[in-house]
Amino acid sequence: MSKLLRIGSEHVGCKGKLAGGAVAALVTVYGVSKIYSHMITRSTRNEKQLESHRNKSGRRDATQDQTSEESGKSKAVSPGVNREFFLQLKKLIKLLIPGLWTKEFAILTLHTAALVSRTFLSIYVAKLDGRIVKSIVQRDVHQFLWQLSHWIFIAVPATFVNSLIRYLECQLALVLRSRLVEYAYKLYFENQTFYRVSNLDGRLTNADQCLTDDITMFTQALAHLHSHLSKPLLDVTLMSITLWRLARSRGASSRIPTVVAMVVIVITFKLLRSLSPRFGKLVAEEANRKGYLRYIHSRVIANAEEIAFYGGHKVELNLIRRSYKALSEQMNLIYWKRLWYIMLEQFLMKYVWSSSGMVMVAFPIMTTRARKSDGSLVDEDADGGVSDRTQYFTTSRNLLINAADAIERMISSYKEVTELAGYTSRVSEMLDVFVEVSHGKYERNVVVSAQRHKGAQNKIEGPLEIRGKVIDTESSIIIEDMPIITPNGDVVVPSLSFKFHAGKHLLITGPNGCGKSSLFRIFSGLWPVYKGKLHKPPPSQMFYIPQRPYMSIGSLRDQVIYPDSLEDVRNKNLTDQDLEHILGIVHLQQIVHREGGWDAVQDWKDVLSGGEKQRMGMARLFYHKPQFALLDECTSAVSIDAESRIYQAAKDAGITLLTITHRPSLWKFHTHLLQFDGEGGWRLEELDTATRLSFNEEKQRLETQLAGIPKMQHRLRELCSILGEDSVLLRGNEFAESSD
Repeated sequence: MSKLLRIGSEHVGCKGKLAGGAVAALVTVYGVSKIYSHMITRSTRNEKQLESHRNKSGRRDATQDQTSEESGKSKAVSPGVNREFFLQLKKLIKLLIPGLWTKEFAILTLHTAALVSRTFLSIYVAKLDGRIVKSIVQRDVHQFLWQLSHWIFIAVPATFVNSLIRYLECQLALVLRSRLVEYAYKLYFENQTFYRVSNLDGRLTNADQCLTDDITMFTQALAHLHSHLSKPLLDVTLMSITLWRLARSRGASSRIPTVVAMVVIVITFKLLRSLSPRFGKLVAEEANRKGYLRYIHSRVIANAEEIAFYGGHKVELNLIRRSYKALSEQMNLIYWKRLWYIMLEQFLMKYVWSSSGMVMVAFPIMTTRARKSDGSLVDEDADGGVSDRTQYFTTSRNLLINAADAIERMISSYKEVTELAGYTSRVSEMLDVFVEVSHGKYERNVVVSAQRHKGAQNKIEGPLEIRGKVIDTESSIIIEDMPIITPNGDVVVPSLSFKFHAGKHLLITGPNGCGKSSLFRIFSGLWPVYKGKLHKPPPSQMFYIPQRPYMSIGSLRDQVIYPDSLEDVRNKNLTDQDLEHILGIVHLQQIVHREGGWDAVQDWKDVLSGGEKQRMGMARLFYHKPQFALLDECTSAVSIDAESRIYQAAKDAGITLLTITHRPSLWKFHTHLLQFDGEGGWRLEELDTATRLSFNEEKQRLETQLAGIPKMQHRLRELCSILGEDSVLLRGNEFAESSD
């Protein structure tokens, strides 16, 4: 080093320039570190202010679901590069690459081979570049053209490998995504998880965001990180070995360049790691806010008609604006942190490393007298060793640049690793929730200040424990001390016990919120049995038809056979004529010709009227022919005559009816009555249709007669006031009221 300084001092003013440059570099590094620390403090303070403002706004305007979401997030551990991250990543990699003889592992191997070949090509190009420069300095035209032909020849495989690396990276991300999506979809549609996640569990507020964007970003980040870690590691290793051999061939020591490189790399890594923002937490929060904004838009689409009727567009617009503002504030925060982090990163890795690389390359050249393989000195050449030193300098410089780029990618990849930690946390949490919900383990954040379910007698505080049992039977429904409890913990009916056998038909009545539809949800397996025992037929023997039947995407045939497929229809030996006969039972046979045949594809929820959709739901009942039919106001938009014929046809088909309805015209099709009083009480009795209809007629007659009494009394008082007289009837009523 002293010799290097002595040789450098021979130039006029070199000592002063070196000293001034060193001082300027130190001052610049110190100033940037101070400024960056100040910016980090400022951005953190802004982040806290934005978070505080968002929490206040959420407490003021958020719904119960938003409150539950924020409560859950406050308890969650912030994602980061820690032991939990590596355990989650290891678990996900086992899902992504289940074995050696898989498509995913084959593409990963090809991608790795392409990265390795690119490293060897980089070393060859660096040496070739040195030979070309040497031929130029020596003015050797023949050698220059020969080496240039090598350069053109190597360009073809080099460009192909570069393109191949990008192609295989995209393919790797795609196959990993396909594998993970297939696994996630299987969990999502198993054991009614898609329903339970949004209705019984409160940990995932936007499962659609997790299943689409989060999985895509996770697999892309994982595939990209493979390129940014494996290739740089190989580059650094092979190029360091090449540089060491090159230095040893010239008789130069590699100690000082190695020390310089190690010191600069360690200082850079320490600075960047200590000042790096928590990108994992920031990215996870950004993804969460994107999901909530998408959820708000989906609510507007799903409830567009109701919002239009109420004229609630301003309320929805303000809600969307607040959600977008929260997202834009989070994105601006990330951009702000990246601005100063990338500035520091570029200063250290581009300029500090470049100056260090100059020292590392110049030191062996300026402090040693290289010898050739025959033992003669390079300086004894005709050109004084200039061409040889130029070749060495060019080759070493190119190798150092490639190695520095590799180390830069490795260090800067820490930011990508933290972002990967955010996506890993969300995807891993999603899969864990799917598995737990599928096995009946729910976690729901109940808001204490929320209103009770209408008809609820009390509320269970804390987590709900599932202690009940569900037992499959052949042809009966037996309930033993089973309560009806909503997912929020509202106890609608404390205890319910009765027996009901096939062949009987049950009418269920009661005020709104008394537990009628909730009982059907328990029968269908949507809600768990928290206590007692429930003996019921398997789900294949119980068919539920809601008031608003679901119209699937597909042909007219698909609407009748839903949820079966065309293959299932063939297995049942049914034809289109059989399906048309079913439509005839519900008086819908005309739509086959009206809509263009069985293979016609329409947006059926808009094409069919409300009554036609309800009759289509009943057509599915006759197609599947279950043992029990759970009918929840499913014919409220159908005429009474058509409704009566449909119910009679269902009874003739041997289907046991469990019906929720307010129409007296359907009472005659049932044998028993289950009546809830809305206060937790209930009674089950045989249904005497004639007596109940007479009571209903008398009730309606009295309501009609009594409806006019207040108006008549008011008019009588007006007449007494005009005539200035009293009324015996009014005096009698006042006396009676005062006596009471």
